[in-house]
Amino acid sequence: MLVIPAIDLLGGRCVRLRQGDYNQETVYSEDPVEVAVKWASLGAERLHLVDLDAARRSGENRDVIKAIAKELAIPIEVGGGLRSMANLEEVFAAGARYGIIGTAAYRDPRFVAEAVKEYGDRIIVGIDARDGQVAVEGWQEKVQVSAWELGTQMKELGVETVIFTDIARDGMLSGPNIASSLDLAEKTGLKVIISGGVSGLVDIEEAAEAARKNPLLSGIIVGKALYTGAVNLAEALDLAGGEGGC
Repeated sequence: MLVIPAIDLLGGRCVRLRQGDYNQETVYSEDPVEVAVKWASLGAERLHLVDLDAARRSGENRDVIKAIAKELAIPIEVGGGLRSMANLEEVFAAGARYGIIGTAAYRDPRFVAEAVKEYGDRIIVGIDARDGQVAVEGWQEKVQVSAWELGTQMKELGVETVIFTDIARDGMLSGPNIASSLDLAEKTGLKVIISGGVSGLVDIEEAAEAARKNPLLSGIIVGKALYTGAVNLAEALDLAGGEGGC
């Protein structure tokens, strides 16, 4: 199972938000490239980048993404504001290996179908949920579609991997929702990357154990816990066993 460090970009800085709230921002570094190099040097096999400016249509961090990709040999996945084929082309040109489609997956399934036809497994869909129901537009709008219903639709469109985020746990260090992530994988047949709430190595251990039982749980994203020191990346990678560990 992959352990994927997260770098959230806002105004060219590395930040973390609580439950996606831009008013609850903590700046962890003014140099995201330095942070990315650090995680890669400690053994990360992939990085998760979110362009928060692009997500709220207030700008973009393409130059930062390009600088990070230039410095690293490992693949990076990028999300935030990918609403069109042109957006995908931009992040792929900047050096991203994977593009994460969020709100647009719900709003415009035809875009997802076109993206999968063009880029195959380089397309990942982000499914963000609160109380089991999908939330879009920066988690501000809850819609009457369950996570597994959207997941099933994405599977039918050819998507292979989704990132499942339990919004209530994101940035809260309260433990990831492994049960719901596993349920999503079992109901849809999708590969699921767990996101939101990792508080310590025990969470990595529990996720890795679940992944050994069901290899569709292919990864876990770790953000705030890395920056606070609650999780040591090298130890987490050892517990998870890497990409081939499940």
